[in-house]
Amino acid sequence: MTLHQTPKESRRVFSSKNRTTFALKSKTDIGDMSKTRELMALWIPAAMTLLLLPVFVESRVRHYHFNVAMKNTTKLCSSKPIATINGQFPGPTLRAREGDSVLVNVSNHVNNNITIHWHGIRQLCTGWADGPAYIAQCPIQQGQSYVYNFTITGQRGTLFWHAHISWLRATVHGAIVIFPKRNTPYPFPKPDKQETIILGEWWKADTEAVINQATQSGFPPNISDAHTFNGITGPVRNCSSKGTYTLHVESGKTYLLRIINAAVNDELFFKIANHNLTVVEVDASYTKPFTTDTIYICPGQTTNALLTANQSPTKYLITVSSFMDAPVLVDNLTNYAILRYNNNNSHSLPQTLHLTAPPSITATSLQSNYTSALRSLDSQIYPTNVPLTLDYSLFFTIGVGVDACTTCANGSALVGAINNITFVMPTIALLQAHYYNVSGVFTDDFPATPPVRYDYTGNPPANLGTMKGTRVFRLRFNSTVQIVLQDTAMIAPESHPIHLHGGNFYVVGKGVGNFKSGRDDSQFNLVDPVERNTVDVPTGGWAAIRFKVDNPGVWFMHCHLEVHTSWGLKMAFLVDNGIGPNESLHPPPNDLPKC
Repeated sequence: MTLHQTPKESRRVFSSKNRTTFALKSKTDIGDMSKTRELMALWIPAAMTLLLLPVFVESRVRHYHFNVAMKNTTKLCSSKPIATINGQFPGPTLRAREGDSVLVNVSNHVNNNITIHWHGIRQLCTGWADGPAYIAQCPIQQGQSYVYNFTITGQRGTLFWHAHISWLRATVHGAIVIFPKRNTPYPFPKPDKQETIILGEWWKADTEAVINQATQSGFPPNISDAHTFNGITGPVRNCSSKGTYTLHVESGKTYLLRIINAAVNDELFFKIANHNLTVVEVDASYTKPFTTDTIYICPGQTTNALLTANQSPTKYLITVSSFMDAPVLVDNLTNYAILRYNNNNSHSLPQTLHLTAPPSITATSLQSNYTSALRSLDSQIYPTNVPLTLDYSLFFTIGVGVDACTTCANGSALVGAINNITFVMPTIALLQAHYYNVSGVFTDDFPATPPVRYDYTGNPPANLGTMKGTRVFRLRFNSTVQIVLQDTAMIAPESHPIHLHGGNFYVVGKGVGNFKSGRDDSQFNLVDPVERNTVDVPTGGWAAIRFKVDNPGVWFMHCHLEVHTSWGLKMAFLVDNGIGPNESLHPPPNDLPKC
């Protein structure tokens, strides 16, 4: 076996030259032929096994080093220090192939504690590498390091990584690009080129100060000052910026756009003037291709779409704008980028900029039609495996309430809750408490249904308070689960992007109003529902998901609007071990951070 290394990866190569050679030498003094026959019986199967091995088998271990460091940055004519990875905003792209192992050494050089979540990576039996602070691990303190070690199993496409503590993910995030295994084609026309577009938010103020001020006051945090394309805030009135993000294309070529919503709180529309986009994948799961002129994408989601450069070779406006169909304040400023044709003769032609109007911020029908059009590819190679029988049928209400707060300005504070429980973060990681049987950290009595039934999307109850607790729901290994996620109008109905760690799920149904068993579940799509890791529960409505429990550990589920997560709209599942080491949580690594 030979081992070749590059600075960022180790490649293990096994070829026919590396095979061990077995040989039997004739000896004239062998008198007992039975011994020879015994040796031949051992040698022949071994030789046949080696002959059946492929001539060339390759696997890789990808190595990355993430240095968390502050960097002074100027945007919107205002400067501030921000937390970055390797001085980059957005951070470096993690590239790998399906089946690769990935080792990322994260060294913390800032005053804040840090963790990194590999959003959408399944982490089969490697929950220690999942990343959410005080759920999977204690945070990495200043001056310390931790190596995240995981294998990409059965996944290919676009995901992303981000900080998973406080609001640091506003600037600490980057793309994960997973290529198919070698010699495995895409299930869609091969693009000529690929481009990654990370959508985000930018505050002039320090985002840690923003959420700390909101926590102290009990009121919602200040909204962002701009949206970003790959960290660029775009043109701003009365402020000379460092330019506008430009997507360069050539006539006749097809581009795979890897679009990531890394925004902290905003659901977004993405649109290119005079061009259609063909969606082929969401959340690293292939879809049936469908064409649209506008992509809807909420925080935590990713979308791969094909763009064909088939228009006049000039310039076209790209817009990213907010979606919010509830009486909730969001950043309603549209950011602009440019699609520019780079043909040889394009510079000699008038550079007309073709414009487009962004969708209305309350474009509910556009958002609903888009999400309803998503379907799993459901091919022979990439089948859809929706659970048809259920071991657990859960009903979770999600929303915002009001609790007493003696330190807040008006004596009360907004809180988030699932089944009327506001999650209280522990002081040591839940996964560690589970693995080492530490008592008093959590209870496994999270309710399967709301404690009180009412008209969830109608008039709210008189008591808007919630219960507090660090409570998890325990699941058996290899069981099947359905969760109906029901929005509520406790304060105001609002859409919620709900993200599940540790696995994907199928979105089998959605609707407006209160979910009604026997009526709505009869309309579920159990044939080719879209597979995701983050589902957008519609405003004043519900979404139903199904999944198989095949990953032991403790897995976070929370709203991916950071404001709601900060308020406690989160919970966790505890998945018991199965049988044997392949169905059990691996032991923790030696460098696991301590609280």
